[in-house]
Amino acid sequence: MTKAGFGTLNWIVLVVYLLAMLGVGAYFTKKASKNSDAFFTAEGKIPAWAAGFSIYATTLSAITFMSTPEQSFLNDWGYAVGNLSILILIPILIKYYVPFFRKLKVTTAYEYLEERFSPVMRAISSALFMLYHIGRVAIVIYLPIIAITSVSNINPILIAVFVGGLCIVYTFLGGIEGVIWSDVIQGFLLLGGALLVCILGIAYVKGGFGTVVNDVSIHHKFFSSADWNVGDLSKFIPLILAGQIFNSLYQYTGSQDVVQRYQTTGSVKDTNKSLWTNGLLALITIPLFFGMGTVLFSFYSHTGSLPKGFNTSAIVPYFVITEMPAGVAGLVIAGIFAAAQSTIASSLNAISSCAVTDFKQRFFNDKLKNMSDVTLARIIIIIAGLLGLSVAIYLLLGNASETWNLFLTVTGIFGVPIAGVFAVGIFTKRANSTGVLLGLIASVALSFYAQSLNISSLLVACVAFISSFVLGYVFSLFIPKANKDVTGLTAATINQQYVKK
Repeated sequence: MTKAGFGTLNWIVLVVYLLAMLGVGAYFTKKASKNSDAFFTAEGKIPAWAAGFSIYATTLSAITFMSTPEQSFLNDWGYAVGNLSILILIPILIKYYVPFFRKLKVTTAYEYLEERFSPVMRAISSALFMLYHIGRVAIVIYLPIIAITSVSNINPILIAVFVGGLCIVYTFLGGIEGVIWSDVIQGFLLLGGALLVCILGIAYVKGGFGTVVNDVSIHHKFFSSADWNVGDLSKFIPLILAGQIFNSLYQYTGSQDVVQRYQTTGSVKDTNKSLWTNGLLALITIPLFFGMGTVLFSFYSHTGSLPKGFNTSAIVPYFVITEMPAGVAGLVIAGIFAAAQSTIASSLNAISSCAVTDFKQRFFNDKLKNMSDVTLARIIIIIAGLLGLSVAIYLLLGNASETWNLFLTVTGIFGVPIAGVFAVGIFTKRANSTGVLLGLIASVALSFYAQSLNISSLLVACVAFISSFVLGYVFSLFIPKANKDVTGLTAATINQQYVKK
């Protein structure tokens, strides 16, 4: 396949965007350097709407930016129901989860697990998060670059160094405040980019919007009877919704990159507003991102043609580079990299907060008392960022993506069971550290088995959460001696005072 030239004007737009992100980080350097509270929580001074935009940008990676349109291009909008999961969860988060995180004034999500269970559960959960997100940084750099360079003559190593390297620098400089305001800019850019693709795609189709609607009707591109076929669980709508609910539960309750945002606003009320802002943006995502795929299906059915053997994961960048005007194309490609950078920056800052709060402050404060928390956080950001970038470059140079995907699958399987640990801690009184640890191990084993069946990753999420919750509780019933006073740490005692032991 002949690759399209990127063009000077597009390069200028992309470089200006990347340097602008660096400028945001530099602007917040002085404020972020004050103390660890400023570096990790922005001292609770972030407006609710900005925190909401940041949560949205953090949970939406460049992979999603391209894979969601691919779903509707190849199939239909069935997976859109997964976006509704956050709207179902927001009232639960507001009523049962946010109050604990705010009341305990945690910097990391895993501090709650120590108070509710033990230091062991805190350390395990935090370490698993850090390990997974170092790998995730690599994949979030690698996959969009592979897709974009498969249809253009952009040098993959050069763009990896620019996108990943500059992201490490502005996260290093600006702390969480720099990351959040970068997320806001990136959020607007990726939404604007998606809207531009939809508008121009419709404009380029003969007959415009009417032709697109007609194609949707004829080819069943909205929903189809297959979406309710139990025989194909990968498309079964109830499973899509359930699986996304459990995946989202981990993101919003057990994943530090999102939970960290809850402490960046001034009050519980503002945190709740940020979650509803994120929910509204998740709704907007449905017509924009799934709409992109549908519009491009119509465009390539009537107007354009795809090369033989084309990789549909690159459908959005291929349309952008080959069909959009110079400069505009650079802006939309910048939007794709913006989605990647928001995820990378959030992961790096969250990794550093876990390293400092859950390990240095908790276990090694005496040995490392001469090193400031902010200095250590910045060192961790550099190390984690360079590790992720190095692996991404290794994947770009070689052919080891399958091995690395296996690593992400292995470490990722530990994620949703951790959400089960949080849930059993909040919603039951009798769950204890020993029982929950045994339940976690059993849940991971069952998740591996479900994964080996190769039916659906969403089925794995359902198995992971339910087994972690149920088995953690059941095992706890057989080990009552491990129980501790949980007053103020469960849903039943949420309004009672918690006294730290």
